[in-house]
Amino acid sequence: MTSPLTPAEQDAAFRPDHTDPLDWSDLIEALHRSGLPVELSGVESGLPGQPGPAGISMDSRAVRTGDLYVGVPGANRHGAEFAAAVVAAGAAGLLTDREGAALAGDLPTGTPVLVVRNVRDAVGPAAAAIYRNAGAGPRMYGITGTNGKTTTTYFLTSLLEAWGETTGLIGTIEIRAGRRSVPSTLTTPESTQLHALMAMMRQEQVSSVAMEVSSHAISYRRVAGLHFAVAGFTNLTQDHLDLHGSMEEYFAAKAGLFDARRTGRAVITLDGGPDAPDHDGATWGTRMADAAGCPTATLSLGPAADHGGTPLTGADWTITSLEAIGLGYRFTLLHAASGRSVVASTGLPGRFNVANAALAAVMVFESLPGVEWDAVARVLDVPVGQGPFATAVPGRMEVVGQSPDGIVDFAHNPDGMVRALESVRDARQAAGNTSGRTILVFGATGDRDRAKRPVMGRIAAEWADVVIVTDDDAHTEEPAGIRSEVLTGVREAARQAAGTGRHVEVHEAAPRQDAIDLAVSLATPADTVLLAGRGHETVQDMDGVDVALDDRMELRAALARHGFGPSSDSHGRGRKVDGS
Repeated sequence: MTSPLTPAEQDAAFRPDHTDPLDWSDLIEALHRSGLPVELSGVESGLPGQPGPAGISMDSRAVRTGDLYVGVPGANRHGAEFAAAVVAAGAAGLLTDREGAALAGDLPTGTPVLVVRNVRDAVGPAAAAIYRNAGAGPRMYGITGTNGKTTTTYFLTSLLEAWGETTGLIGTIEIRAGRRSVPSTLTTPESTQLHALMAMMRQEQVSSVAMEVSSHAISYRRVAGLHFAVAGFTNLTQDHLDLHGSMEEYFAAKAGLFDARRTGRAVITLDGGPDAPDHDGATWGTRMADAAGCPTATLSLGPAADHGGTPLTGADWTITSLEAIGLGYRFTLLHAASGRSVVASTGLPGRFNVANAALAAVMVFESLPGVEWDAVARVLDVPVGQGPFATAVPGRMEVVGQSPDGIVDFAHNPDGMVRALESVRDARQAAGNTSGRTILVFGATGDRDRAKRPVMGRIAAEWADVVIVTDDDAHTEEPAGIRSEVLTGVREAARQAAGTGRHVEVHEAAPRQDAIDLAVSLATPADTVLLAGRGHETVQDMDGVDVALDDRMELRAALARHGFGPSSDSHGRGRKVDGS
């Protein structure tokens, strides 16, 4: 396992090779233009005479010589408490609020301290100014939603590359600028890092960037100071209620991406989640389209709507036909205004992969003048299993063994769990396998939304034949307590299934490696072993202790121990059958 990068190493990897210092007067003027009054202290009169900042950091551990250090109030401590140490280490000055200025202590004479009302509001515009990102940089595509962000960004970059663009990608699995790649620690990095990345993207001559935009990133203003040419919405289902408190607040956070000051054009999947409660049958997708503050194009999934959803009418783009070919699909997109049809395909099973592919395609079409559409359409119209939408995404329904099928997926919320289990069932049915069982291994994360634990347990027992509850990232919680809450839902649904004559085998096993081995020991060649919840992750957090754990490696090893063969992929990455 590769050791995780330290904060300083990751911060350094995000930065361009060189940034000229920005005059203090230019920085203050940039903040004023953003509607952010600045008080300057720490200098006797006027503006400081020394060079301005050539970088910016919110992490005291990652500050470099010449940086502007941003002191942000945190849950336990105020970042400005570390100001004296970072200035002694070479920071050029401090950006903070009134509380932070009081906590900063005695700084060397002449150290500029920029005081603003709300630091999070100011850090994005400050970073944009320091890295000269205002009106510069690659065309940006943002993706938000509960599920599908990662796969859609990979589809987007693959399509843009096939069309001839030099691309960047910012997301859960990796951050990539042209040929440079850095492991990712957050779905969306902090605004200081994002603006450094944009400057680095320009350095690497990247022309287009696809970015996952989480609700946390919007709520914590990590995307402040960035502007998206096009932003897309996948769906909204229960997740992150530990942060947002309710689905309404979660929805409002996502909707913040589609503010006209942040995004030039939105593409909203109307079938993007179940009906929103108390809104006359409107889906979260139709509500998002109504809430968007920027020009909006809408997408209806038609026959590709998940879980038998009713196709919606009146969309700007609609999937009008869907044909299953082998494990993949060919589909047709109709543009209502022009009457033009575009044929595309994905080699991955699961209707939601069609939804991800369609959203990626429409976002590209909506970002380009109509005269370019023919060139993009030619890239899309390829045999199933080829082209931009056949790309694999690590840890997203990644197959690491066959007979039995061994699959690893990131499904970590109720909707993602249903999608993964449904896809396993559909793939087995498509292969004519009527005797195989689904053996599911999963857990729930600690210090997160507890309400979804029994919900996911019920889903597991409703869809799987053998359910093994184990540990995920426990964080600071007692693992056994987390498992108990999940098992409440599993056992309730298993009892209900028994009343209909269907038997669900239930196990509890920990640590996770033992649960994986148990799953494989119970499997026959006709079965499917699905490990859900961790996907591409390689480190498990158990009360602050990092435990090396890669589901793909553990499953591959367990299959070998029990005499089963690996996936047919000779490179050992696994064959991709689905994505979420």
